[in-house]
Amino acid sequence: MPSFAYSCPACYSTNSIHAIDCRFEGTPWAEIETAYTDIIIVLSRAPQSQESLADAIPHTWGDLHRQALQRLRREERLAERNGILRLRTAAEFTEYVSKPSREPMRTIYTQGSVPGCHDNAVFALIAWYEMVGLPWDETKENVIQWLTDSGTWARGGFEESSPAELVNNKQHVYDAGYGWREKAESAKRIIERHHTTG
Repeated sequence: MPSFAYSCPACYSTNSIHAIDCRFEGTPWAEIETAYTDIIIVLSRAPQSQESLADAIPHTWGDLHRQALQRLRREERLAERNGILRLRTAAEFTEYVSKPSREPMRTIYTQGSVPGCHDNAVFALIAWYEMVGLPWDETKENVIQWLTDSGTWARGGFEESSPAELVNNKQHVYDAGYGWREKAESAKRIIERHHTTG
């Protein structure tokens, strides 16, 4: 079951210590959490347009609510069709984020890794699943399946004796909550170069 932390929608801090120059520095943490819960409460009653959502919030709709809504969208917590927003169920969310559709993760997931970027690709995939809130057991299962299904493991270049051993050796990436973007972009460049020259 995926989890969600009410973090600052601007700098992603999960407590009142924000990144330098964060626009929400000094905002009481309760207000940050309330911005998310206001949105979730309204959308849990019925799907809404952004305009009707803003009208339904009992507090003044402002920058904090807009940014919280954007974060919920970025992290795929919401589905949108014809301008109407709705909350994804836990099962929908898990299925949706298990197959990344946003670049550079999509390239890594669909094409698999190649020698020269295995470490970055596996790192990025584990960090991606941690970021979207999948628990470790689901993350491990997804990465092991990806290693096999994408042909990554068959391409070789690993010191470990099995996909499970490789993923277990990378659990520290999940536990530390490292970011995924830099490693993913680096891996994508190598994968694309491999496919255009190979």
